[in-house]
Amino acid sequence: MSAIAIIGGTGVCDVRMLEQVQEGSLDTFYGVIHYLRGTYKGKNVVFLPRHGKNHSIPPHLINYRANILGLKRLGVSTIFSTTAVGSLNPEIKPNTLVIPDQFLDFTKSRHASFFDGGENGVVHVDMTEPYCQQLRQVILEAARSIQEEKISPKGTYVCTEGPRFETPAEINMFAKWGGDLVGMTNVPEVCLAREAEICYITISMVTNFAAGISPHQLTHEEVLACMDENAKRIRSLIMKAVELYEDKDCSCRHALSYYGGFMV
Repeated sequence: MSAIAIIGGTGVCDVRMLEQVQEGSLDTFYGVIHYLRGTYKGKNVVFLPRHGKNHSIPPHLINYRANILGLKRLGVSTIFSTTAVGSLNPEIKPNTLVIPDQFLDFTKSRHASFFDGGENGVVHVDMTEPYCQQLRQVILEAARSIQEEKISPKGTYVCTEGPRFETPAEINMFAKWGGDLVGMTNVPEVCLAREAEICYITISMVTNFAAGISPHQLTHEEVLACMDENAKRIRSLIMKAVELYEDKDCSCRHALSYYGGFMV
């Protein structure tokens, strides 16, 4: 049976929600991943804390390739991820949950592909719809089921390198280019998931307005406080989505069919 992965922070990855919990590690070509595995309503679930067990890994140093390859080798076919973001759009207020449908990549030094030439060759993966449309519908159905009303079904996620926050000039540019949200972790995670032929969706929690829009200077404490305050909402939404999700074929799982598929 395939597994469902949840990638997020410690507030989201609450082992008390699972049964038969086991802690594990897996060595991949790119490095070691550490995860928790258990069951929820009869489904296999893997928790992967993106920033490490104690939130010690900054966004620009996360080993995204090891994370996604490790999940693939653990039999994961579906990923629900969570991200904390700032809002560039006055209509998307703090404490809103957003399900992005597009992204703009402003990262600089990250390994964005499994295919760097050599033995792995070169692959050009289609990203017309970066996020799984089936999972989007599952999330929205879950939101209706638990009466979660502060949710937006789409938005453009701008991913920056971090770990610093953005300048007001950068935020102004991102907004003019069509960005709605700004964060530091969704790329290349979403791209690698597509290369690995895994269905992927992210739920973005708006923790604040971005620099130049916010009436005060930004702090990491503000982000953490908002995530802590809303952790229960996010957990409820994700676990309801896991409950409702039915594992079935999807175009995401054939993203590399032209190249013979993703070889684990």
